Amino acid sequence: MRSSVEIYDIATGRNRVVWQTASLMEAPNFAPDGRHLLINGEGRLYRLPLDGGAPVPVDTGFAERCNNDHGVSPDGRWLAITDKTEFGKSAIYILPIEGGTPRLLTQKLPSYWHGWSPDGAHVCYCGIRGDVFDIYTIAVEGGEETRLTFGEGRNDGPDYSPDGQWIYFNSSRSGLMQIWRIHPDGSGLERVTDEPHGNWFPHPSPAGDRVLYLAYAPDIVDHPRDLDVHLRIMGMDGSNPRTLMSLFGGQGTINVPNWSADGGSFAYVRYAPA
Repeated sequence: MRSSVEIYDIATGRNRVVWQTASLMEAPNFAPDGRHLLINGEGRLYRLPLDGGAPVPVDTGFAERCNNDHGVSPDGRWLAITDKTEFGKSAIYILPIEGGTPRLLTQKLPSYWHGWSPDGAHVCYCGIRGDVFDIYTIAVEGGEETRLTFGEGRNDGPDYSPDGQWIYFNSSRSGLMQIWRIHPDGSGLERVTDEPHGNWFPHPSPAGDRVLYLAYAPDIVDHPRDLDVHLRIMGMDGSNPRTLMSLFGGQGTINVPNWSADGGSFAYVRYAPA
């Protein structure tokens, strides 16, 4: 077994295995119907039934080199994907939730999708321009991108708070990768965590009362897979951080928004050593 797609229940602290496979699967999102997860593997996107059964491919048109940066719009009508079929570099596309022909959103590459604004009008993403990793937003209708960070360390993994007031992200600007947040207009930058872990991929809960994130050992650079990691949770201001579980994982475990709509659970992928 290589990949175990699981759901963690916040109230009980229990895990439920949804599906296990010898293939590499990554980055689950809850689908709008609440009965499926969206996951990626081998360049494709799939719907995985929560009540059992094999994953079903999503029609992504020409996009057959999708990675683990994908997610559903707040109204459940659209899907953002990141794919490099067309240009050889990762670009962000929008397509209908039921599948269809992707529409290019980002002209500047590479770009990696990470979050929708609560009103569905913008997305946030990590863009690499030269060798600089920064946080950007762009209107879903297209246009020029807006740069929010300016090369202070590596900046990655952005996700909106449900009230739209903040974009949480991880940054190495202080040395070790930590969680930060910034207003969508680029003001009010704040550090949220100050911990002896390398913290990645913050995901605010739907109720706006907590943030889930992935923690690596302090000597780990970047966000590789196949390592002992921790899933941690804290208040929106960084208060009361604690570890929910330790597991073998990393890249692919919680790269993108993974909360259920009611905030009672979240999905993730656990990996087994090869």
